[in-house]
Amino acid sequence: MKIILAQQNYHIGNFELNTQKILEGIKAAEAQGADLVVFSELCVCGYPPRDFLEFEDFIQQSYAAIDKIKAHTANIAVLVGGPCRNPQPEGKDLFNAAWFLHEGEVKQVIHKTLLPTYDVFDEYRYFEPSYAWNVVPFKGKKLAVTICEDIWNLGDNPLYRVCPMDQMMEQQPDVMINLSASPFDYDHAQNRKEIVRSNVRKYGIPMYYCNAVGSQTEIVFDGGSVIFDAQGNVVKELPYFEEAIDGYDLDLLLQSQQPAVDTAYTPVTTLLPEYNIDRIYQAIILGIKDYFQKMGFTKAILGSSGGIDSAVTLALAVEALGKENVRAILMPSPYSTEHSVDDAVALSKNLDNPYDIIRINDIYESFLETLNPYFEGRPFNVAEENTQSRIRGNLLMGLANKFGYILLNTSNKSELSTGYGTLYGDMAGGLAVLGDVYKMQVYALARYINRNKEIIPANIIDKAPSAELRPNQKDSDSLPDYAVLDRILYQYIERRQSPKEIIAQGFDAALVARTLKMVNTNEYKRNQFCPIIRVSSKAFGVGRRVPIVGKYLS
Repeated sequence: MKIILAQQNYHIGNFELNTQKILEGIKAAEAQGADLVVFSELCVCGYPPRDFLEFEDFIQQSYAAIDKIKAHTANIAVLVGGPCRNPQPEGKDLFNAAWFLHEGEVKQVIHKTLLPTYDVFDEYRYFEPSYAWNVVPFKGKKLAVTICEDIWNLGDNPLYRVCPMDQMMEQQPDVMINLSASPFDYDHAQNRKEIVRSNVRKYGIPMYYCNAVGSQTEIVFDGGSVIFDAQGNVVKELPYFEEAIDGYDLDLLLQSQQPAVDTAYTPVTTLLPEYNIDRIYQAIILGIKDYFQKMGFTKAILGSSGGIDSAVTLALAVEALGKENVRAILMPSPYSTEHSVDDAVALSKNLDNPYDIIRINDIYESFLETLNPYFEGRPFNVAEENTQSRIRGNLLMGLANKFGYILLNTSNKSELSTGYGTLYGDMAGGLAVLGDVYKMQVYALARYINRNKEIIPANIIDKAPSAELRPNQKDSDSLPDYAVLDRILYQYIERRQSPKEIIAQGFDAALVARTLKMVNTNEYKRNQFCPIIRVSSKAFGVGRRVPIVGKYLS
């Protein structure tokens, strides 16, 4: 029995496109001589569909798509993910399900048991957990089919009270098959493989694991579908960040006697700026590309300052969208240095993207002239600084509206964490490219972008970061050194460490208190921010929900 994994990029609610992709996957699997082709979790409707699941029409279209798909299963069995109605009056109205289709019929429907309700997941809002566990008989074999989270309940502190595989092992299955939509973060791929390996070693049977690929607004799915033999060895791994269809013969897998290869997965517990920077790069590229393609956008605009954040954002956007589709606007103010303007021009020349220089001196003076009578003679402060940023935001949005651009935001995670940004100014945008990337990781991305040749001018990387909103301004005037700041932020945001635990790692107590206060008192800014491409285990946005008005550590 040959089982093929179809790792595909879906579009939420685009039933016509998703169905066409699945039918193409079936055809490709048949060409490879497959008996069974496995697709990813909720592939029919796209993952995560969120409140679309509350629309009956959405569910009807999911069912209609499954009807179309099952008509193409005369000679091959198909496992697809889609919502399934709950026939019982008790509980939620839907199951997250895997549909086993063969010979033009729905042979069996497997319901997901473990419904993640943490970080970016909110499945218990919509779905009822399974209350029955049965293997799928097919061609003389018994298939133990699970869905994503169903295989993650291992370890010393299980999150759930039941484990689907424990229930199905009483029926002596021959193989495990998992339909997944497991998001990317820069430490997740290795962890994911070790979870699959742990299941294989616990139950002593091989596993076919099919993961989704593609970006859905802020969440990036990286693929990396994998097949393990019963000893816990990888026999086939599909590529990351791209579609692929490949598989392996189950009989050969069951005959495998390769000795187990011992592996050690060590979770990351401190911020390592260079760690998996190549995959962070790929994830952001895919995030930009899919956001534009799936939304029907083609062109981007951004403010180019000669600083590291806008430089990296511009380089990533050009790689994702093409140089002709990314317009950079340089908007020097009275406090901008000419070398920053020169650096920004040099960058656009290296990338060969269109750029314009719009000096805002006169506009800025006009704003001050209008506001000065109402400023009551008070000294220059953030009001005048932020006025420059908001002028730039208005100019960028004006051009975006006129020409149909999407404004890319260039703020990094360090700035968003500490509130070092101007609402309706440099925090404006339709998509945040670096919003889940700490400042030191931005520098690592710059070095990665320059790995083969200098694209980002060396001066942009080497000079001290500055917003250039007042004379001789440096980021270090307002923030701790990024090398220290980022490590504190990582411990608090990603690892949820308390002040005492962070201080115990050797950080200054006053600095920790100041940093955490900046994070918590600036939640109101982040609450108004645009979607952020997620690359870490704890990104701002849907995956981190804290009160705006709260006393804790503020």
